[in-house]
Amino acid sequence: MDDMTETQAADSYRVTAGELRQFIERFERLEAEKKDIADQQKEVMAEAKARGYDTKIMRKVIALRKRDKDDIAEEEAVLEMYKEALGM
Repeated sequence: MDDMTETQAADSYRVTAGELRQFIERFERLEAEKKDIADQQKEVMAEAKARGYDTKIMRKVIALRKRDKDDIAEEEAVLEMYKEALGM
């Protein structure tokens, strides 16, 4: 019975090790894909910059497009109020 328990434990370990390896390899593939995507994004921005676009402003526009329109409107209203308070 003791040998059987050790065999079951060893089999369980092998399955767990195999599953763990799959998770790690999947994660590593995703990391590589993420790096490739980041490189492609850099290329897009470099191309835009070469054509005369302001990439800093482009990044702001991209960030704004991700946000809710109501949040943006509220932030802009507060910004205008602060600017008026400062005489800007």
